[in-house]
Amino acid sequence: MARWAEKRELGGVALAVAGAAAAEQWRRRAGGRAAGALAAGYVAAFAGSHPLAKKVGAWPAVFGVAGAVALASWVVTDRRA
Repeated sequence: MARWAEKRELGGVALAVAGAAAAEQWRRRAGGRAAGALAAGYVAAFAGSHPLAKKVGAWPAVFGVAGAVALASWVVTDRRA
């Protein structure tokens, strides 16, 4: 989104909105402590995707970190169900 709009701030807004929605779902399913840990992982994955992209490319980095966060989310929130 940020690249197409040529405004990096829009990427941050999209990241924050998606993260807030995910954190609320995590909180409802697994509690505040788990939501906090998953949110920290979400932010760390975003930050880590930038240096990773320099090594493997932008889209592989995005899919890799998104997959890692999705797996962590599943393990913490859905696997028990």
